[in-house]
Amino acid sequence: MYEPKTKPATLVIGIGNKGRNDDGLGWNFAASIEQMLLPEVTCEYRYQLQIEDAYLISQFKRIYFADASHKKIAAGFEINTCKMSDQLYFSTHSQSPESILYLANELYQKCPPAFTIAIEGINWDFEYTLSETAKQNLDKALQEFERFYN
Repeated sequence: MYEPKTKPATLVIGIGNKGRNDDGLGWNFAASIEQMLLPEVTCEYRYQLQIEDAYLISQFKRIYFADASHKKIAAGFEINTCKMSDQLYFSTHSQSPESILYLANELYQKCPPAFTIAIEGINWDFEYTLSETAKQNLDKALQEFERFYN
């Protein structure tokens, strides 16, 4: 169980699989945020969200879920407010950010402001690299996050 020594304000969760090309965008986003050394920011990495993550997010004041997107996004990325949803999936090993937020509220009476960051990818092969399009979209998302965060 995650117990931070101090309670950082912000959690960034990178979601995805770095071994599947652009599916690693969420992890790359979180790794880039870690390198920025922003005050009071903690980064975590997940292949997929699980119900146990409800406790994790209940410990923070603000949450960002970053993940790759298969859909075409005009700007190459989008940041949206994440709203609770009681739609839980059959497998407890794959949940949406909205359902994790809902569980944090139901189980721990905590509903921190949360945001999803969808970054458009185009290549989903079994390799550890990002496509050039994904790299460009990641850079744009990081620039916007810095403006959004400050």
